[in-house]
Formats: sequence, C-alpha cells, structure tokens
Amino acid sequence: MPDDTSQNLISGGHLVAKALKAEGVEVIYTLCGGHIIDIYDGCVDEGIEVVDVRHEQVAAHAADGYARVTGKPGCAVVTAGPGTTDAVTGVANAFRAESPMLLIGGQGAHTQHKMGSLQDLPHVDMMTPITKFAATVPDTARAADMVSMAFRECYHGAPGPSFLEIPRDVLDAKVPADKARVPRAGHYRASTRSAGDPEAIEKLADLLVHAEKPAVLLGSQVWTTRGTQSAIGLVRALNIPAYMNGAGRGTLPPGDPHHFQLSRRYAFSNADVIVVVGTPFDFRMGYGKRLSPDATVVQIDLDYRTVGKNRDVDLGIVGDAGLVLKSVTEAASGRLNGGASKRKEWLDELRAAEQAAIQKRLPSLRSDASPIHPYRLVSEINDFLTEDSVYIGDGGDIVTFSGQVVQPKSPGHWMDPGPLGTLGVGVPFVLAAKKARPDKEVVALFGDGAFSLTGWDFETLVRYDLPFVGIVGNNSSMNQIRYGQAAKYGKERERVGNTLGDVRYDEFARMLGGHGEEVRDPADIGPALRRARESGKPSLINVWVDPDAYAPGTMNQTMYK
Repeated sequence: MPDDTSQNLISGGHLVAKALKAEGVEVIYTLCGGHIIDIYDGCVDEGIEVVDVRHEQVAAHAADGYARVTGKPGCAVVTAGPGTTDAVTGVANAFRAESPMLLIGGQGAHTQHKMGSLQDLPHVDMMTPITKFAATVPDTARAADMVSMAFRECYHGAPGPSFLEIPRDVLDAKVPADKARVPRAGHYRASTRSAGDPEAIEKLADLLVHAEKPAVLLGSQVWTTRGTQSAIGLVRALNIPAYMNGAGRGTLPPGDPHHFQLSRRYAFSNADVIVVVGTPFDFRMGYGKRLSPDATVVQIDLDYRTVGKNRDVDLGIVGDAGLVLKSVTEAASGRLNGGASKRKEWLDELRAAEQAAIQKRLPSLRSDASPIHPYRLVSEINDFLTEDSVYIGDGGDIVTFSGQVVQPKSPGHWMDPGPLGTLGVGVPFVLAAKKARPDKEVVALFGDGAFSLTGWDFETLVRYDLPFVGIVGNNSSMNQIRYGQAAKYGKERERVGNTLGDVRYDEFARMLGGHGEEVRDPADIGPALRRARESGKPSLINVWVDPDAYAPGTMNQTMYK
C-alpha cells in the first residue's frame, strides 16, 4: 500500500481489516475479484491470513466451519454479482445451522448505481431472508463500524450469519483516520449469556428430581455455548440418560454409562420427562410428534421463537444451554439424592434396547459382502477414530448410515451440514477444521454425489498442505433420492436423474497431488485408512459400496410418506 502516513489517510479495505482483527478473525476465505482486493491488502498489514479457494460456496462453507470449530465468527470475502450469488448456499446453510459468520461481498461503485456496472446485483435484497443482518456500507469512514455492527448482529438470539456489501469506490477511497470509527476489541457488544428465568430453573429442577423415567437430548447449542461440562454435570448428578444430535454429539464419550444413541425412539416414547436442549422441533424430531404425548416436555433454547414451535411444551426456558443446565444441577443438588438412585432400572431398560438394536444390525456391521455394505464401512471408520479425530459427514444415504454408528470420542468433534441438508460441505469443513486446529486429525466421509459438488477444492487442501483422511462411499448414485423414487413410482422408474458414473476418486486425489486408494474388499478398509493417515497428505479412499442397501433413516424419511 502507498505510504499515506504523512496525510494520516486510511482506505476502506484497511478499515475492514482492522475491524476483522478487532473481532479476532485470523483467516478469511475468499475467491479473488477486483471489487475486494483492498481488503486483501489490509489483511496483509493486520496479519490476517488470506486463504483462496476455487469456488465461493467453498469460502462461505469454510467460514461456517471455522465458526463451529473455534467458537469465533468466521469470515468469507467474495466479489460482486456471481461471486456473491455463488456464496448464497453457504450463507443459507450457516443460517439454518445457527453458525455465526460474516460474508463480505463487493459491489459496483456508488457513482455507477443503477447504470449497469460490472456484476451489479441487489445483493442485500437477496441476502436479507437468510441472514440476521444485511446492509450496504454507505461511506468509507463507516467501514469498520459497519463490520463490527454485522458481527454484533450475528449473536442476537441464536447465532447466525450477517452480510455486508461494500461498493468499490467506498472500499478503495481513503479518509482521514481520525474521521473513521474503529471499534475497540471487546468494547462493542455485551455478553449474550443468560441463565434463564430463575423460577423456570427451579421448576425444571423439581421436575427432574421427581421424574422416574427422564431423558435429555443434547443438541448443537450445547457445543455452540461450550456447555459440555455443564451438560455432563447434569446427567451424572441426576443419573439421566442422554442422547445427542448435531454438534452435541461427543458431549459424552462412547462407553459412558449415560451415553445412549440407538434407543432414542424407545426412550422418547416411554419417558415421563423429556428435556430438549438446543434443538428445534423440526423434521429431525418429527416436528415434535415423536415425543410421548404423555410426557412432560421441557425445551431450552437460545432463541425465544424456537421454544414451543410445532409442539406444545410444558416448560420453556430461553437461555445459554451451559448456564441453564449448570443452574438446574445446582438447584437440584441435595434433593432426595437428585432422584438418581431410583433410575437404575430405567437406565438398564434403555441399555437393553441399545443392545437389541446393535444385535439386529450386527451382521451388516461385520458383513464381508462385496460390494461392501455401508454399515461395514461406517463401522470400520468408527473403529478408526481417536479422541483427536474430528469427523465430518458430507452426503445423503451414506452419512445417514454413519449417524447411527459413528460416535465421536470428544466434544466438538462431529460436523455435518445441519438442518438445511446441504451437500458439498465436506471439503470446506476439512479446510476450516484443519486450518483452525492443525493438531487435530480430520476424517471425512463423503457420498460420491456430495464430493462432486465442491471436490475441486481438494487441490486447495494440497496447496495449503492440509492432510486429512477422506473416504468416498461410492455407489454411483444419489441413493437417498433413488430410494424415494422407487418407493413412490416403482422399481422400473427408480433410475431417473439420480445415476452417476463410476468415478475413480482415488485417481482424482493422486492427480491433484494427494494420496488415493481404491477398496473393493471390506477386509482392506482398515489398512487403507491407516495408510491414508500415515501418508501425511490429503487423501481419498474410494470404497465401492452396495447401491441396493439403504439406511433406515432414508427409508423412514417423512418426505416420502
């Protein structure tokens, strides 16, 4: 940047970078464009890494993933027009997943407004429905202030994405530094952590103390609020069986006496008190209809609008999951031994249901068939994971299989797209997770259809030397959709618009400089995983799986009913 110190001038791009630095942003994900290059120049001065990708959707997903891994907001910077529209899917995914991130998009100059400038589109109008905040920066002196405002809005209620467009002349112009407001780190927003209504806390504690068959579902907000220890404290102190979904998976490690997974439907049909933490009553919960109509239902959420939506609740608490659960544990302490001693029979009943479910699928988990049964593949992956393995699922049917078998061994070590069900998050999430936590092993399972959407950024992982263990469950099909077509229209019409080519993704990985292997024999899965780990490279193991095996979750989807 030319030296303007004698005039004490600063450009819009450099003001943006200062605001990013104040927020604690360490890296931006981007695909270059002429509208945004002054932000790059500012990032160089502020020590913020600029990671360039091959598609703007990848940049947006990576910002989402960075937020999930670090607990800090992610940032993606894209150019105007098609650069911004390419990022829409990533922003929408973050919106549904309650992930805080900022997308900065370029825009034509103010002086060319409505004149048909290059890549001019109504970005703010497009982004408003899928963000918590969307605005145009109107003046160079406001650039840093608006960035900080956007980050602040990310944390209003449940977290989510914000969008700013910055016209090219606003970004490139220079203003006297003393005319620009640059908010100081830690001084432009308040804590959003709330422990909930004290009366509601006391009521929930009383419900749990006197419950005979309680159950708790620990959802993504347990991880979002970093409430893991509070959740563990509650279930252990009160001897309550815990089920986990989304980013809440891994709150309790496999083998913990309060960790349950496969008996959830049984538990929710027979429990007398059900506490749902940080999870909406959306399609994943059957819109609340899968909970016993006779149970007392309690819902805890960061967002007031979510509590009681789609299903009545007996008690709703708005607040930070970790603080609420900690307060409930404290309120229940000393009361009738927390009701804990009388629940042994209930936990034994659920453990028996767990074992029955395992025994039912055991032949598939150990199947030596070829093509390989998906259950065998995900069982091998589960055995391969360590306490330091971040698991990423990117796919339809194959990831549905994994959701029933793969159990992360640590909190925050499970990543999936969330309720938008977006395919293509895998490679961007690998990029984010490995950049944010280079000390962690990253293991990603892709469907072959999902990998194809953003797979070219495998080259980005090679370029930045970010090793990971990738597995493609390859059935040459969009199998989750194929099942629905067969169920609705018959076998003779099941192969319409869902059949892919037999692609050797292992060769694709080697072509781009990574490690690749092909597996057709189930006995070779484990050794191939270990070789990928030892290669020290981005890797893809192309595993040919049975196209005629469908996950129970696929067959039970409400969209096909």
